[in-house]
Amino acid sequence: MSYARAFVRTLPALLIAVGAVYDYVTPSDFTAAPLFTAAPLVAAPLYSLLGTVLTGILTLAAVLAVHLKLDIVLNVDSVTEAATVATAAVLAVLINILVRRSDERLASVREIAESVQRAVLPEPEERIGGLEVAARYEAAQADAFIGGDLYAVQDSPHGVRLVVGDVRGKGMGAVAAVAVVIGAFREAAEQEATLEAVACRLERALAREGTRRDGLDVFEGFTTAVLAEIPHDADVVRIVNRGHPPPLLLHADGTLVALAAEDPALPLGMGELGTWPDRATAAVFPRGATLLLHTDGLSESRDKRGEFYDPAPRLVGRAFPGPDALLTALAEEVRRHTGGALTDDMALLAVRRPGEAAEGLS
Repeated sequence: MSYARAFVRTLPALLIAVGAVYDYVTPSDFTAAPLFTAAPLVAAPLYSLLGTVLTGILTLAAVLAVHLKLDIVLNVDSVTEAATVATAAVLAVLINILVRRSDERLASVREIAESVQRAVLPEPEERIGGLEVAARYEAAQADAFIGGDLYAVQDSPHGVRLVVGDVRGKGMGAVAAVAVVIGAFREAAEQEATLEAVACRLERALAREGTRRDGLDVFEGFTTAVLAEIPHDADVVRIVNRGHPPPLLLHADGTLVALAAEDPALPLGMGELGTWPDRATAAVFPRGATLLLHTDGLSESRDKRGEFYDPAPRLVGRAFPGPDALLTALAEEVRRHTGGALTDDMALLAVRRPGEAAEGLS
């Protein structure tokens, strides 16, 4: 518990003590009623129901004790002060009950949001198709658990296939688009022979859903995405990029390569503007190397001066014991860069090909 929070929790007791001393040492023309009245009201949102009731009783007891000591219990002003404090104590109990019910509703909403996140964005297994895998979703809003960023990993007869994307928009429309993209990806990753064909399936799925919902603008179907394919029998990775930040490949020796698309394409869901054939870009993916896919919530995070967080130079020359350690380090660095608050949701997906080159990492 922080010092500030600890101090706030002691305020009711301090108000009672100060009020009692004030009433005792000052002439009867002066009153500490505001201090006594504030004590149970301050306790209401901080304490339990029992704690709030006890604070109200203690406050009223302190008022009556001072009045008895000064022999002014039956004075009009004293009776008024006691009645005011008693009223405040009752109001404090009612406020406490309302706050607790609100907290319970909020907790229920959080549980539902967490369930939705687990259903739409389940945590991938730590090892898929012989690769070490880690994923992380960081919401910009503290009470939000899922938004328009997405990731998925699917083992298939053609290799391990991955997708990271960012749906335009917010709210349930974006969540619906995320569900469509991930569902289409899992089916296509298993069935399609090429990564380019998987991208086409995602395009068709968004177009179909947009038509069903009277247009992609309504459906929030504009999605930037990067797809990757890592064959089981070759040290290579293939990339198809649909208007998304390029993946980063961190080698075991600390060398970093940005896998920029040789043939950039429009984001998914913009097929009505024209047709551009997808062409996968291939790169060597040696043992001990880690592939990082991320949304622009990472690369476009800003500090107080408006400077973006650039992950590439910060990763050069570094080594991590595993993909989860890499994502943890990135998340912590971004929080420090932005001063603790993200400006956009952030999805991270890291995959490492284990091997002898990575044995010395720590």
